[in-house]
Amino acid sequence: MSGKSFIAKIEEGILKITKPDYMDSKEDVDDFLKNSSDNKLPGGIFKSVDFNGTPVFTFGDENAKNTILYIHGGAYVNEINYQHLIYCFLLSRKLNANVLAPVYPLAPSSKAIQTYEVVTELYETLISRNNLTLMGDSAGGGFVHSFCQYLKTIDLPQPDRIITFSPWVDISMSNLPYDSENDPILGEIGLKEIGKSWAGNWNTQDYRVSPIFGDNEGLPDTLIFAGENEIFCKDIKKYVENLKKDGINVKLIIGNGLFHIYPLFPIPEAVSAFKEIKKEIID
Repeated sequence: MSGKSFIAKIEEGILKITKPDYMDSKEDVDDFLKNSSDNKLPGGIFKSVDFNGTPVFTFGDENAKNTILYIHGGAYVNEINYQHLIYCFLLSRKLNANVLAPVYPLAPSSKAIQTYEVVTELYETLISRNNLTLMGDSAGGGFVHSFCQYLKTIDLPQPDRIITFSPWVDISMSNLPYDSENDPILGEIGLKEIGKSWAGNWNTQDYRVSPIFGDNEGLPDTLIFAGENEIFCKDIKKYVENLKKDGINVKLIIGNGLFHIYPLFPIPEAVSAFKEIKKEIID
């Protein structure tokens, strides 16, 4: 595909209009973090179950042939939303999968260390299952890569594969410059401050929050999607090179002219992305 579809262009225009002010303003992001309160979970047809005090949205039969642990995005400050839940539902239906999406602790009231505790406990209940995939988008994608590096330090087995969409692999935002102006969703200024809040007492270049600085040796096969025009693209490319140097079988798919987490949107390019995911998990 030489360029983005007409529908993708419309979607991008909508995203530009709705881009949060705190992504491009130090004053606004400071105010956002100061006054942010716990987000409410989406209601409606999607219901969560309680896992030791953590809500977890589940989709599909737990005896399905495939299992997917999905870590949602939202810059570590925004709760799981309908876009994530609908996508998890589609994954379960089209891939014969039991999909679990935990409602993990978020900044600024919580820090990364607390989310590690929650996700580790949930992951331990899934490691005996066949064909386990760790999947995530944006911040959640970055967490997935860090988490798999972390698994090596606590002697837990790796999942069968990793699949991420536009993972945030460097919360320190150190690979300057970033083109925030042309990204309809993200901004360097806001992300850098949010990253500090999320890291807590950890350095923002600690591998547990920025996997680009971590050791990837022994990680499973990895599939990563990125939009050509998103500010994370060059960091993702750099991280993919790190994976290759560490001997990991990794495939990077870049959406031409596309934006952040494009596979999660109702656009033609997302259909092609889903076919690639199906190849990895089923075919």
